[in-house]
Parts: sequence; C-alpha cells; structure tokens
Amino acid sequence: MIKNDLTAISNILEEYSLEVQEGITKAAEDISKQGAKELKTKSPKRTGKYSKGWKTDIKKGYGYVNTTIYNSTSWQLTHLLEKPHLLRNGKKSKPIVHIQPVEEKCIKNFEKKVEQIIKNGG
Repeated sequence: MIKNDLTAISNILEEYSLEVQEGITKAAEDISKQGAKELKTKSPKRTGKYSKGWKTDIKKGYGYVNTTIYNSTSWQLTHLLEKPHLLRNGKKSKPIVHIQPVEEKCIKNFEKKVEQIIKNGG
C-alpha cells in the first residue's frame, strides 16, 4: 500500500519536473530569439552588415539548456562598439552601448518566466 503511494508520488514529481524543464527550455529559446531580434534593431547601422549579423545558438541536453546570442558577421566589432578604446589619433572612442541593455532585459525576462513556470508547474 505505502509502496504504491510512493510510486504514484514519484511519478507525479517526475512528470512535474519534465514539464518544468520543457517550459524553461521553451522560454530560453523564445527570449534568446527576441534578444537577437532586438539587437538587430538597436545596433548601429553604418553599413547594415553588423546589425543583420545577430544570431542565436541553442544547445539542449537532459537537464540543461544553453542559449547564446552572437554576431556572425562582425563579431570583432561587438567589444569595440560597446567599450571605449584608443583611436589612431590618441583620443578615446565614444562607446555605443547597445548589447548590455538587451542582455539585462533578457535576464530579467528569463527570471520572471522561470518563476511563472515553476509556480504553474510547466
């Protein structure tokens, strides 16, 4: 009798954890795609090549999901545009901060989504 009850509880908890994991994976995918889309609109558009290069890389496994937003065309410009650096004439460049606000927004959105998923059970 007790063994059957424990098995039923174990099955319910396992199903709950799978639903939560699937919900978190979907939320991570959606938020990373939204972040890349937002970076495309907020990036500097001198030629347009840099702003069009934002992509997402999603790696999934059992118990984890890893999403990365990266620039596939001009990856070396991300740091130079975001942070000030010395120019040829000895002056410092003015930073064009466009990645950090999107990153912070994505992190906040993901945290809110995860809380909702856990509360709702998937």
